Amino acid sequence: MEDGRLHDRLNSLKEHLQLENPLLVEAVGSFRKLDKVCRGLGLIGNDQSTISQIAWWPLISILGPFSAGKSTFINNYLDIPVQQTGSHAVDDKFTVICYNAAGESRVLPGTALNADLRFPFYKMSEELEKVEPGEGGRIDSYIRLKTCPSDKLRGLILIDSPGFDADAQRTSTLRITNHIMDLSDLVLVLFDARRPEPGAMRDTLTHLVAATINRRDSNKFIFILNQMDIAAREDNPEEVVGAWQRALAQQGLTAGKFYRIYSPTSAVPIDDPALRQRFEAKRDADMASIHTRMNQVRVERAYRIVGELEKLAREVEDVRVPELRGMMQRWRSGTLSRDCGIFGALGVVLAALYVLTGHPFTNGVVPGWLGWVFGEAWSTILFLLMSLGVAGWLHMLARKWSAASVARLVSKTYPHGPLREGLLRAFYKNTAPWRSIFRSEPAGWGVKYRKMLVSVIADSERFIQTLNDRYAHPSGVTAAAVVPPPPDPEPQGEGEAQPA
Repeated sequence: MEDGRLHDRLNSLKEHLQLENPLLVEAVGSFRKLDKVCRGLGLIGNDQSTISQIAWWPLISILGPFSAGKSTFINNYLDIPVQQTGSHAVDDKFTVICYNAAGESRVLPGTALNADLRFPFYKMSEELEKVEPGEGGRIDSYIRLKTCPSDKLRGLILIDSPGFDADAQRTSTLRITNHIMDLSDLVLVLFDARRPEPGAMRDTLTHLVAATINRRDSNKFIFILNQMDIAAREDNPEEVVGAWQRALAQQGLTAGKFYRIYSPTSAVPIDDPALRQRFEAKRDADMASIHTRMNQVRVERAYRIVGELEKLAREVEDVRVPELRGMMQRWRSGTLSRDCGIFGALGVVLAALYVLTGHPFTNGVVPGWLGWVFGEAWSTILFLLMSLGVAGWLHMLARKWSAASVARLVSKTYPHGPLREGLLRAFYKNTAPWRSIFRSEPAGWGVKYRKMLVSVIADSERFIQTLNDRYAHPSGVTAAAVVPPPPDPEPQGEGEAQPA
C-alpha cells in the first residue's frame, strides 16, 4: 500500500504537470500501476516509487575537472552571473539551478532538493547515509539549489558539478555524479584546453569517458574542449586539439562530435585577425550546435519519461522476475543440500547410539534407553511432537543459512544501491517461514499483476503515439487535428482511477 506522504507528493507532482504537460499527468498514473506491481513483488517499499527514479523536469548536467570553465559556460548561457567563477576551485557542491519568476536569484540549502521528488536529488540523504554513515545528515555540504530569473531556464534544470578529480573524490561524491548522469537528459563534459597533458587526468577521463561510451544512453553525452582561446598562442594550435583527441581515443571515444569553444567575455585577445576570425567562427558554430541540443531536451524529456516507463515495466518481467526465480532456485537447492547434511549427520549419530548402547536385536528392536517412549500413549505422542519440533527447527536453520548465502552472493554481484536493496527485499519476502521452498514463482507474481504490467506497457506505447502526433506529422495532418485516444480504464478492483 502506498505511503501517505508519498501519496501527497505524487498528487503535488500531478498538479504541477497539469499546467505544463497533461500527458505526463497520465504517465504518473501509469507509474503508480507499475509501483503496485513492484510492491507486490517486494522490489520497492511502501514509501518508495519508481517515479522517484527519474527526473520529471528536463535536466542538463555540466561535468568536468577543476577550472574547466563550467560555471563560466553556465553564466554565458543564462546571460546572468549566477555562478561564481575563477581560475581555481571556487565551488565544492553540486548546484541545481532552476527558474524563479520573482526576478531575483536565491540560494537554498540541499534540504530543498532532498524532500522534493520533482528534483533529481530526492531522498539523496538516505543514499549518502548508506554509502558513508553520518554523511546523510550533511546533505547541505553536497548539494544546493539556486534560482535564477533567466527565461532560458523556464521548464529546465541545470546542474553545475564541483571540479571532478576521480582519484581524489570521496565515495559519496562519485555516487552523486553517477546519479545525475543517470537522470540527465543531456550531459556536457567540459575539459580544459589549457592543460597540456591530458594523460595526467587518466582517472578522470576513465570515469567521464570510458565509463560512459558503452552506456545505452551514450548519445546524451557531449564532450567539449573549453577555453580554446589559449591555444591561439601556441605555434601549432591544432596540436592542443590533437593531444586531447588522442587522450579521448585511448579511452575508447573514436566517434562522435568533439566541440571546441571558449568564453567570448573572458577570452585571451587574439592579435592575428585571420586567426581570430577562424577561432571565432569555429567557436560560434560549435556553441550554436550545443545550444540547439540543449533546447531540444524539453521535447526529449517527455519521450525519455515515457520510454523509462516502458523500460522499467519490461525490466520487471524480463529481468527482475527471472532473477528472483534464479535466487529462489539457488535457495531451494541450498536448503535441500543443508537438510540432507543435517539430517544425515543426525541419522549417523542416532545409529551410532543405537548400536553402542542398545545392543540391537538382542532384546527386541527398541533399546532399553528408549523403552519409556513406547510405554504409554502420551509419551509416544510427546516424543513424536518433540522430534517434529526439532526437525522443523533444523529445517528452518537450513533455510536461514541458505538464504544468507544467496544474499551474500547478491551483495557481491550487484553494486550498492536501490537495485540491490530491492532484490534483497523481494528475495526475503520469498523466504518467509510460511512459504514453501518448492514454490516456483516469486511472491506477488500472479495473474493480476501480470495484467497490470501489460496495461502499463500498453500505456507507454499509447503515450509515444500521442507525442508523435504532437511533434511529427508524417501523414500531413496537423497536431490540432489529432485527437488522442482515451486512456485505458484502470482494471476493476486494482487501485486508483486514472488521473484526469
